[in-house]
Amino acid sequence: MKSFHLARAAAAALIGVVAMTGMSAHAEIKNYEFQLVQPTVKAGADRIVTVRLVDKTSGKAVPDAVIFSTRLDMAPDGMQEMATKVTPMPGTEPGTYRFKATFGMAGRWQLSLGAKVQGETGALENKLVVTAEQ
Repeated sequence: MKSFHLARAAAAALIGVVAMTGMSAHAEIKNYEFQLVQPTVKAGADRIVTVRLVDKTSGKAVPDAVIFSTRLDMAPDGMQEMATKVTPMPGTEPGTYRFKATFGMAGRWQLSLGAKVQGETGALENKLVVTAEQ
């Protein structure tokens, strides 16, 4: 009878360890953020903006995110109605994401991104400010 209780306790402990390990394998969506590779671009057509998706807990770049929403406008300068088309481009290294856009005038532009991170629940939303210079 004692061996039955001991085996049962060991099995319960093993299940607990496996459950804890599985829960810590994934970070929370709030532990990820997009960061600008270059905070400035030249004003004009067909400019490339590169961002890196980073796991803030490890500092490592995160590849294979699915970006489902992009918007570029001049909201930081009070002109959110001044928006421009954003075209996704292939990244040059894992964890980087590139976008082509026309920066019609100098000023601060807000790049809004919505993404799903592989293996995580929920969506990541970030707003980054890019400065377009003459």
